[in-house]
Order: sequence, then structure tokens, then C-alpha cells
Amino acid sequence: MNTSPNAPAAEPATFSKGRKIGTLAICLLVAVVPNIDLTALNQAIPHLNADLHPTATQILWIADAYGFALAGLLITMGGIGDRIGHKKLMLIGTALFAVASAITAYAPSAEALIAARAVLGVAGATLMPSALSLIRRVFTDPKQRTAAVGSFMAVGGLAVGLGPAIAGLLLDHFWWGSVFLINVPIMAVALIAGLIVLPESRNLVTGRLDLLSVPMSILGVLGLVYAIKEAAVHGLTEPQVGISAAIGVVSLAAFVWRQTRLAEPLIDIRLFRNAAFTGSITTNMFAMFALVAQSLIFSLFFQLALGWSPLKAGLAGLPGALGAMVGGAAIAPPLINAIGRARTVAIGMAISASAFTGFVTVGLDTSYLIMVPIMVASGLGMGMAMTVTGDTVLASVPKERSGAASAISETATELGGALGMAILGSVLNAVYRDSLHLPAGLSAGTEHAAKDSIGGALQATAGLPAQLAGQVAAAARDAFVDGMHAALIVSAAFAALVAVTSLYTLRNAPKVITDDTEEENGHDLKQANV
Repeated sequence: MNTSPNAPAAEPATFSKGRKIGTLAICLLVAVVPNIDLTALNQAIPHLNADLHPTATQILWIADAYGFALAGLLITMGGIGDRIGHKKLMLIGTALFAVASAITAYAPSAEALIAARAVLGVAGATLMPSALSLIRRVFTDPKQRTAAVGSFMAVGGLAVGLGPAIAGLLLDHFWWGSVFLINVPIMAVALIAGLIVLPESRNLVTGRLDLLSVPMSILGVLGLVYAIKEAAVHGLTEPQVGISAAIGVVSLAAFVWRQTRLAEPLIDIRLFRNAAFTGSITTNMFAMFALVAQSLIFSLFFQLALGWSPLKAGLAGLPGALGAMVGGAAIAPPLINAIGRARTVAIGMAISASAFTGFVTVGLDTSYLIMVPIMVASGLGMGMAMTVTGDTVLASVPKERSGAASAISETATELGGALGMAILGSVLNAVYRDSLHLPAGLSAGTEHAAKDSIGGALQATAGLPAQLAGQVAAAARDAFVDGMHAALIVSAAFAALVAVTSLYTLRNAPKVITDDTEEENGHDLKQANV
């Protein structure tokens, strides 16, 4: 490792309280915008359909281009940040995100919109690893660092919940591009403030970026993400699913093999020998898998099953996001000191598992007020768990590897989200089709559309007599609720599994991880090179 032995011993004193708060505020800003952007697009798609007239395939690429570029480049950007400095990389990414947002807002065609969304993904890949690394650099006191990471995770979770609400509000008054244009002034503020406030990294990794490792990592992650998404839409038997999965697995295997033979790898694979690091990465991945249930399924439930407007549906999902914010920022840090990291994660995931199970009582006639405490509990548990694991990832590795470590964590999160979408979406759709009991007298086309999804069923009722249309809609809504219950039970099972496994994987993680602990980790990794 390239940890400098001449680094000043009293580094914490070099950062004033004002600079710490300013750095955290800037990092929170750059966490908010990409997460809002991630969910706001879903609300805008019906509006841009009327303007740009994209094909069905183009709609999929408009939705996926951002996530594909983001997931594929996270590892590379983490490694670049460790080499050139995370302040520099964040400022470049912030400027690029602002420019790409403006281009996206005024895209004249579907093709231009897809390209702009891909550039947004490239910019987004620079932001998250850089923000977490800067937090790690500024907040050297362990308790302050845990609180800062908790705030970062909590605000990111809140932004995911705010995306649909903000988009719904904008779309009620402006054109579809407004959901992207709002990013520009926020990123401009972050850029100007960042130039003044953010510290530059010291003790950078000095080795060159291995150019062969970059395409290996991109192909590996993209291959797996694409395979998961295609499997969710077309099933496992489609040729492109197997081909892309094989490309992903082979590329990642080659990537791992190459990293073990480089003096300065893009990612130090030996980090995974640290049980706390590996356990935290795994927990993050499966926590995001389960979290997809609340963000995806309830968006569909509110809008399609209950018929609520996009704005009302977006606002209805906020209690879960607020719960995540409270769990991450207020509850997790003191719990770590009281009972340790493993138990805090286990309790958080157990709370979420119980909440997901509680959602099974929710039906079409359930009062929204009954749903609110269940949503708060599910978000609360996830916020607790992901704050602990996010902090543990940063604190379990030497400082100069914090960018690569953050990138691994974010990549695992992206994979977990894609996996959750695929598996939970498949479970929901399978149970929906099994439970759907349509009335007699429907044409083959109408029956096929109704069996495809609840959205298809509701659209198919447009040309039917009123009584028959009501019967089809009621059958589709009932079947959707059955599918929703099944998907949430699967989410509960995964959350419970993570609760149990975290007690094992995080059992040796100290309550407070200090710089001495990190130096020991760095020494162990260095010794492994000898």
C-alpha cells in the first residue's frame, strides 16, 4: 500500500468545524440530486412520450441508460479518484452533471435523450465514491464520521422518496424537461462551494490506472446488470440473458485475476479478506434488494391499484423515506456505541423484515393511516442498517483506498437494486397472472393485455362496456394486491436472512473504528504483498 509514513499525526486539527459542516453540506447536495433523478424520470415518461414519441425499446433505454453508465463506471471512477484526488473528480463530475442535465431537459429527440442520460450516468459515477471519501477524510473522529455517514445515507434515501413528489409537482405546472433542469442550479451551487470549501486528498495512490482493468470491470458489471434486467422482462430462456450473463461473469473473473497480479490494482481484492468489509458490502446489496419493494411496488400500488395521481402517490411514499432518514442519522450512531455494529444491523433488518410482513395486511380498502407506521418502520430499519454498513466500509480500509472501497459498495448496491427489480418484479407478475380471474366475453387481445400487467389491464378497459370494464379492472386490482403480498413476503425473507448473517459477518467489527484500527488493516494488506 502507498500510505505515507510522513502524514501529520494531528490531521484532525487541520479541519475547522465550519469546514467540516461545509464539506458535509456539499456532499449531501451531490447525494440528493442523482437520487432524485433516479426516481423522477418514472413520473416524466408519460409526458415525454407525448412530446418525443419514443418507441418501446427507446423508452427502456431512456430509463436504463443512466443506471447502466453509473453502475459500469463506479469501480473505475473510485480508482481514478484515489489517484487524482476526490475533490478534483467531484468538481469535474458536478460540472458535467449540470451540463448533461440541461442537455437532457431540452433533448430534441429520443436518441439525444438516451445519449444525455448516459452522460448523466458517467457524471453520477464520479459523485458518490468521491463524496464518501471526502467525508472520510474530513471527519477523522470515529463518532463524527459515523454521524456524517448516517446523514449522507439518510439524505440519499430521503431523496429517492422525494423524487416522485418533486417530479409530480413540477409536471403539474411545467414540461417534462423541468425534472432535469432543476438539477442545474443545485449543481452550480455545489460546484462553486466545492471550489472554496472542499479539501484535497492526501496520501493518494501513486500507481498508474491499469487501462486493461477498466474495460474488464465495465463489461463485468454491465453484463450482469443487463442480464438481470432482461431476465425480469423476457425470462431466463432468452438468448441475450445467457450471453450477457456469461460476458459479465467471465469479465469479472478476468478482472479479479488481473487485480491479484498488479502492484497497484484498480481494486485491492484483499480488502475482501476483512470480514467486516465483506459483510457490509453483502448487507448493502441485499438491503437494497429488499428496499426496492417499497419504492417500486408501492408506486404501482398507489397509482394503478388505487388510481392516485403521480403527485399524490409520490407524497404517499414519503413516510418510508423519512423513516430511513431518522434511522440513519438519529438512531444508528448511538446504537453502535451501545450494542455494537452487528447487533445494530441485525435489529435494523429485523425491523424491516417485520414491516414488510406487515404490508401483507394492506389491501385496496386499507386506510392510508394504517400504512404510514408500517412504511416508517421499514424505512427506519433500512436506514439503521445501511448507515452502519456504509460507515464500516469506509472505516475498514486505509484512507487512500476509500474511493475504491466506496465504489465497491455503490456497485454492490446497484447490483442489489437490479436484482431486486428482476426477482421481485418476476414474483409479482407470476402471482398476478395466477390470481387473475377475468370475466367471460373478452377478446383474445384484451385478455392478453390484461394478463400482461395491471397497467395493460386498465388500458384494455377503455374500449369495453362500462360493466365489463369495471369487472376487468376489479379483477386486475385484486390480482395485483396478491402479487404485491407475495413480493413483499420475499423481501421480508431476504431482510430476515441478512439480519441473521450480519450477526456473523460483522461480529468482530469494533464499535468504534479508529485510525489505529485502519492502520492495522493497512499493515495486514501490505504484509499480504510480501
